[in-house]
Amino acid sequence: MTIQIQTEAFNLGELNSRLHAEDNSVGAVVTFAGYVRDINQGEKVNNLYLEHYPGMTERSLQLIIDQANDRWPLQRVKIVHRVGLLNVSDPIVFVGVASEHRQAAFDACAFLMDYLKTRAPFWKREETQSGDRWVSSRESDQLAASRWESRDE
Repeated sequence: MTIQIQTEAFNLGELNSRLHAEDNSVGAVVTFAGYVRDINQGEKVNNLYLEHYPGMTERSLQLIIDQANDRWPLQRVKIVHRVGLLNVSDPIVFVGVASEHRQAAFDACAFLMDYLKTRAPFWKREETQSGDRWVSSRESDQLAASRWESRDE
């Protein structure tokens, strides 16, 4: 179970391979990769800048990985999140989950992404043609994350 916060791009194939490497009990690997889009809220995006608090961010992500491990039988989890200046089409985030069974891997990956989109301590600022703006989580992201709340109790 690892977390990396970094400025450098990552290799999706390498990250995916590590989730299964040398573990014959892994029956399913589910991954998600997110990229900087060229448009948001109907406006052209030039680039994106992500900020975080070192230490606090990693602790927060570890807590959500721990929650995922409590809910599903997971063998490996890998989260890589980039910070700093990112250009359109740059990869931002990778979430990978390995489990014996596909449904646990699918659910855990969705759970982790829903958390990252709504509660992880990252701050995003978009540069658009009309100026810079901070990006908040969307109502649709909050709704997606709410499906896990009934299981939190």
